[in-house]
Amino acid sequence: MSATAASREGPWTDDMQGDGAVPPAGVADWLALLLPAPAGPSWQLDFDCLSAAEAQRWRAVLAQAPGSALALLSDRPCDPLLVQTLEARRRRAVRWVDCPSPALDVLLDAGASGYRALADVDDRFGAQEDGAVSAELSALQLSEQSSPVVRLLDSTLHDALQDGASDVHLECTARGLRIRLRIDGALQDLRAISGVAVAEQLISRLKVMAELDIGERRLPQDGRFKLRVQGREIDFRLSIMPSIFGEDAVVRVLDRAQVERSGELTLEALGFSVESRAAIRALSRQPHGMLLVTGPTGSGKTTTLYAAISEINDGSDKIVTIEDPVEYQLPGVVQIPVNEKKGLTFARGLRSVLRHDPDRVLVGEIRDAETAQIAVQAALTGHLVFSTVHANSAFDVIGRFMHMGLDLYNVVSALNGVVAQRLIRVNCPHCVRPLIAPDETLARLGIERADAHHMARGHGCERCRGTGYKGRRAVAEFLLMNDDLRDLVISRAPIGKLKQAAREGGMHPLRSLIVDAVRAGATTVEELDRVSQSS
Repeated sequence: MSATAASREGPWTDDMQGDGAVPPAGVADWLALLLPAPAGPSWQLDFDCLSAAEAQRWRAVLAQAPGSALALLSDRPCDPLLVQTLEARRRRAVRWVDCPSPALDVLLDAGASGYRALADVDDRFGAQEDGAVSAELSALQLSEQSSPVVRLLDSTLHDALQDGASDVHLECTARGLRIRLRIDGALQDLRAISGVAVAEQLISRLKVMAELDIGERRLPQDGRFKLRVQGREIDFRLSIMPSIFGEDAVVRVLDRAQVERSGELTLEALGFSVESRAAIRALSRQPHGMLLVTGPTGSGKTTTLYAAISEINDGSDKIVTIEDPVEYQLPGVVQIPVNEKKGLTFARGLRSVLRHDPDRVLVGEIRDAETAQIAVQAALTGHLVFSTVHANSAFDVIGRFMHMGLDLYNVVSALNGVVAQRLIRVNCPHCVRPLIAPDETLARLGIERADAHHMARGHGCERCRGTGYKGRRAVAEFLLMNDDLRDLVISRAPIGKLKQAAREGGMHPLRSLIVDAVRAGATTVEELDRVSQSS
């Protein structure tokens, strides 16, 4: 920066060009001129939070200095929505700073040359063959004339994808809208929107994208839509529910590439222990029978089955899946999506699949007695059937089949094993600290003080959004069927005898496995109590 420019008290403006002053030329010069000098390192551009393409679209750049608030520089009037979005991403205050156009051009050029721009918006609302709506989503990459509601929704979905959220909750309140993300199985606040009208428009916007009835506000509605993000399609499932303040919406994010981005779709990538991986692989390589995976919604049941199928898919067997929806695309596997509106249910599809000469069959979920009966018959006639069941434990699966009215002899004859799994959040590696647990906590968990020296807890940082947790891993208990267990089930023995026989056969209860993870410092006592019941 020249001495003439540096001696001026304010930033370079167009009306200074005629007095012989020379404007700064570099990024550091402009930032030093436009922003007050912090106590410490100088200001730097941040294109991780606000990408280069977003900066070009919005004529705004984000600058930060360690220990100070973020600054958003723009030559346009202050945009509260943009400020709020960036504050939600960084969880820190953002100050709007007026920036002359020549300076902003220099800063934008620096971003364009140093970072890969996102794809432009095109064919924003083109119809797909299945009737879903497709769009090219890139947060905040909309024209100046676009509705603030459209920008708000796109930025919310963008933040959900960036943070790896599984669900987006939009909850109407008396004053507006509350938006929360489910990240690693727990809800975290994203932003609060003031104004009832904005909340209603946002819900209506979601209905339009999912092709639902925007005039119906008294009944629940379900739908789905697709968005194209950086060359790949993301599926979203939408649930609308009336509430006392309007309508609430939950958007389920089905990102097929999420697992692939973090690693291969294998049991190792899902975080299973060595013993668990060996048990799942043994069950998935049986010549026939049934392998069931159970757990609450969002516990990774389908992903586990996908990983097991991926490992045995060597091309020698015919593998067919029927799912709702198809979450991951597996090469060499015939995958059939359920379409209940057109009459293709799990039961009807499974009947047709069995006439397709399969060796391995994956049924996305056993929901009713008809599907369960067909799956059992398939397992008894020489097929290996993979499926999921909603139950809280491995033993509850037997109760579910009894409630459906199935013949228990056929069920236990077909069943090879049940995997009951949970996903536990693990301590953030960036802020984890040793923990000295109270004596009463150790006594409750059955941990000796001498074995508790590895216990730890994440204290919260920017990388984990202040939660202390970063990522999840799978923990599973296994109910492996043997002759003794089959006899007990057929004789309708009490659940206590079933559990005793399973433990004698080497079964480790789910809670004890999570206690081991707490003892090793991988997770916390709070996470243990959140995902498992004390027995």
